[in-house]
Amino acid sequence: MTRTTLLGRTLMAATTTAVVALGAATVPAQAALGHGHAHAERHHGAEPLVIAHRGASGYRPEHTLAAYRLAIRMGADYVEPDLVSTKDGVLVARHENEISGTTDVATHPEFADRRATRTIDGVSVTGWFTEDFTLAELKTLRAKERLPQVRPDNTRYDGQLEIPTLEEVIALVKRESGRTGRTIGIAPETKHPSYFDSIGLSLEEPLVRALRRNGLDRPNAKVVIQSFETGNLRQLDTMTRVPLAQLVDAGGAPYDLKAAGSTRTYDDLVMPAGLADIATYAEWVAPAKNRILPRDGAGAIGAPSSLVADAHAAGLKVVTWTMRVENQFLPTNLRIGTDPNAKGDLAGEVAAFLDAGVDALFSDNPDLAVATRDGWLEGEGAA
Repeated sequence: MTRTTLLGRTLMAATTTAVVALGAATVPAQAALGHGHAHAERHHGAEPLVIAHRGASGYRPEHTLAAYRLAIRMGADYVEPDLVSTKDGVLVARHENEISGTTDVATHPEFADRRATRTIDGVSVTGWFTEDFTLAELKTLRAKERLPQVRPDNTRYDGQLEIPTLEEVIALVKRESGRTGRTIGIAPETKHPSYFDSIGLSLEEPLVRALRRNGLDRPNAKVVIQSFETGNLRQLDTMTRVPLAQLVDAGGAPYDLKAAGSTRTYDDLVMPAGLADIATYAEWVAPAKNRILPRDGAGAIGAPSSLVADAHAAGLKVVTWTMRVENQFLPTNLRIGTDPNAKGDLAGEVAAFLDAGVDALFSDNPDLAVATRDGWLEGEGAA
């Protein structure tokens, strides 16, 4: 049995109790995500970071203050609010601007006439959209679990939790940082920036204003801004001093490049020349996990690709996504049993990516990711 598999199996058993206990253990504060060319030097050899993907979304409905709070108490180094805009230009935390899957909007008869069909990044989408609601109207809605068949325990919180604003997320992070004595970071992602630009609700300016209001627009703040598009990151590079992360999907191309008629794809972005270009405006590259540990024909992971080494050679840090505990999200050689919704060996997957050299990772289950990271660090020290 390999070191990674042994560590994964051991930690999977050891952290089951931590899930029930809400993973109350904390970890030491991590160094801030820096900015500019000094970033790579400052963080050379730093402990890998755990970023709570949409909060502790394995245990609470995603993008709610309850999910972010739990993630912090489970030891996450950063929390991730995906950002979309309201009709009145307020940034709120939702994974998509279409909200029928994550709120109870469909049960509100007063909003029945808001149901619409929009073209978002070239795709026709029907539902209810944040840009058609004022913040006051959105605050009358309540969140619900996005994956009720996968995470039925989370449905007990349906109807209880509001849609938070970016300002509310920042305020929570500040309070929890004071309570825990460690500085928690935030990793906001701008969602569909070209689309929001096209309807006069640009995301970048209000995001930067919020950071400045809260004293976070500085190189040593624990903030990193992410996007799948490239043009808005280049724009943000001229607007803010916090580091940026270029997200790279498993396939396809950034929408802004497609809309401009470019033939460049995400595959091109992770070639050495593409990574060198990313390094001119961002400090991080954030590839989908299968680009780092490709799966074979049977769906199993094995040896890593050259992507992490290539990114580091370009001066970029690497963060990957998304680590989830359920079998259906894991490679076949780390699943336990045949139930796709049963818990598999997430610790084994996290450890494999740490072995591959990533500098950070996103997880829906930050307690397991933190425990695995800490155990992996202890193993490295003993090696």
